[in-house]
Amino acid sequence: MASNNNNNIKIHETLKVVPPSLSTQTTTTTTIPLTFLDICWLRFHPVERLFFYTLPSSQSSPSFFFQIIVPNLKSSLSLTLQHFLPLAGKIIWPLDSSKPFIHFNPNDDDHGVSLLIAESDLDFNHLIQNSPKEVSLSRSFIPVLESTDLFASIVSIQITLFPKQGFSIGISTHHAVLDGKSSTMFIKAWAYLCKNIIETEESPILLPELEPLLDREIIKDRDGLSDTLTNNWVNVISKMFPNEKGNEKSLKIFPFEPKLEDYVRATFELKREDLNKIKESVLSKWELFNTKESKPESLSSFVLTCAYSLVCVAKAIQEIQNEKEKFAFLFTIDCRARLEPPIPNNYFGNCVLGLLVNTQPSDFIDEDGVFLVANCIHEKIKMINENDVLEGAKDEPNKFKSMMNEGYEIIGVAGSNRFEVYESDFGWGRPKKVEIVSIDRGLTIGLAESKDRRGGIEVGIVLDKHVMDVFSTLFLKGINL
Repeated sequence: MASNNNNNIKIHETLKVVPPSLSTQTTTTTTIPLTFLDICWLRFHPVERLFFYTLPSSQSSPSFFFQIIVPNLKSSLSLTLQHFLPLAGKIIWPLDSSKPFIHFNPNDDDHGVSLLIAESDLDFNHLIQNSPKEVSLSRSFIPVLESTDLFASIVSIQITLFPKQGFSIGISTHHAVLDGKSSTMFIKAWAYLCKNIIETEESPILLPELEPLLDREIIKDRDGLSDTLTNNWVNVISKMFPNEKGNEKSLKIFPFEPKLEDYVRATFELKREDLNKIKESVLSKWELFNTKESKPESLSSFVLTCAYSLVCVAKAIQEIQNEKEKFAFLFTIDCRARLEPPIPNNYFGNCVLGLLVNTQPSDFIDEDGVFLVANCIHEKIKMINENDVLEGAKDEPNKFKSMMNEGYEIIGVAGSNRFEVYESDFGWGRPKKVEIVSIDRGLTIGLAESKDRRGGIEVGIVLDKHVMDVFSTLFLKGINL
């Protein structure tokens, strides 16, 4: 079933998609361990993305969609799972095991990826607009990812037709099995195989960069650091949900409920010229402040986008909720190239760590907030690049817990402008809109590259509608000055 009871959704079919090799009923059972970088996310909420695709009128009729498009999506998904076999399994935690792991039994009727085929009469053009809209609208097109005390599904997908307009693909993924880079690799692989099947009517060979490296043994523990890091983050999340204590081996995802009532979702864009203006403004102030380091030659788009967006969020919240004055920023950093030895770029799993930026709590609402926050993000990344990434991250959970206890408003970030989500073409063109729906489960900004391929960045945000009004004014005013 869909993730809510929206009357505008009609369910046509629910099924499990399995790799094609399962038709032979092989008896080989596969188990894959979870590393400490995976287990940190064991009961974290799923990452939910939504891809909207427009269709010409000749291809958006229900008959064409259900007879041509859906079968192509199904068959190519099955072929893709042949390469990404863990996604067709489940996370389990047997009583006799000290740690949970991924389990795939091809003869288990309940294995495979849950796929829901639906239809909606909502206005497609309204849904893909950047302007604020009800948070609940996007949730209609995201499937539930099943989790219980005993097991957790890894991927769930919903394909929804908007007759005469287009369709959407909603995907919900378990964060303990794959990070953002890995989930994007899976989507791109599925899109690549689907598009090539349509064009050649043959089963294509997956591109090398889309072929996942599934060997989790290459993530090495060091002096028990993994247990410390894992236990600290698990304790932090557990303290956020004290009523969920009980079965310590439970795999049920903690209830990070979406913010729905009085909240709206919107997308804002920083074009390349906007980022250049922000960069010039930040760099011009570098020598006016007593910074520890000399002025950098440049600043990344990530640093500039986060600093600008975070300051707008904090100032908007502070204006509406006067008592909010302490803010912090938590972001994840890709460790693949930062571990020793480095991990290949196509490693499929979690290879990210959460890091807190060493800002002062009031920096975000300071007159020079964009400079102050950009400086601190830049310094944090530089420090991590010059030192041991694992050693630098081991104290982050305790810092996070202290900030929560002190009443900080901690802002996170999801996605990346480097994932190239707008290149996910299944054979009917590039996406018209991509959203990270799960940012509504916390105070988080969602990042993606601009779809016009000109170097800009899209910023997705979910806020109280009164806060959103102020945020929108601040965001647009700042880049138009």
